[in-house]
Amino acid sequence: MVHTNGLNEKTVVGFIGLGVMGKSMAGHILGKGHKVLVYTRTKEKASELVENGAIWKQSVAELAKEANIVITMVGYPYDVEEVYLAEDGLLAHAKEGTYFIDMTTSTPSLASKIYKLAKQKGMYALDAPVSGGDVGAKEARLAIMVGGDEHVFEACRPILEIMGQNIVYQGPAGSGQHTKMCNQIAIASNMIGVAEAMVYAKKSGLDPETVLKSISSGAAGSWSLSNLAPRMIADNFEPGFYIKHFIKDMGIALEEAKAMGMKTPGLELAKEMYDELAEKGEENSGTQAIYKLWK
Repeated sequence: MVHTNGLNEKTVVGFIGLGVMGKSMAGHILGKGHKVLVYTRTKEKASELVENGAIWKQSVAELAKEANIVITMVGYPYDVEEVYLAEDGLLAHAKEGTYFIDMTTSTPSLASKIYKLAKQKGMYALDAPVSGGDVGAKEARLAIMVGGDEHVFEACRPILEIMGQNIVYQGPAGSGQHTKMCNQIAIASNMIGVAEAMVYAKKSGLDPETVLKSISSGAAGSWSLSNLAPRMIADNFEPGFYIKHFIKDMGIALEEAKAMGMKTPGLELAKEMYDELAEKGEENSGTQAIYKLWK
């Protein structure tokens, strides 16, 4: 198949997984006037998109038969495996020449496996996990880290640009997932620091919001400090990114680091703290709920 840059009027985009982020991402593609087919396990999550013109499909297989580009944004690696590799999955039912973009944070090894199996069938696969949470998804400002063949990345770039702004090709299949692990490792220890700083501000009698004005634009500045510390102060623990998914990501990163013979003390401590939160029933809260461990 000859790769052409850009999307044309014949492009049919399939979107699987309409959670906190997927729903906004699919909405942006629909908003650009593209034909969008949707499937998600909980049909109600698709209702708003369907009202706006998306076409509901009863199964992964049904969606696969019609779409030229399929984007997946599901929960866990086992969900990715099921969607792509099951008998009623994407690889078994998609047309030759189909492009797959898995935007779930999953394992580098699974990304490589999907890439190889797709290639054998004359299909193309990219692993393209994202960072930016619910806000980045809503505002189409996601950071997208991509692994796969560079010419396939270039062919899919226009659709990625609808959902994100910082879109970087990282290397062969699995490289997007490895990059996302770097992202999650950096966030893990940072979240402890952000929560500790906010608790310290409060205990020392300062106004945490005023403290943020000083420290968020200085050397301590980070996405988490700017976006999640205000939620901590407001006792808003709604998920921009679920704790249960963060624990999954940290688990993948720990396994990958171990396989490389690398020590990750910061990551290990963060994982222990988030596991404690999950045991207390906070697995469906946002990652900023780490703040509660000090309360």
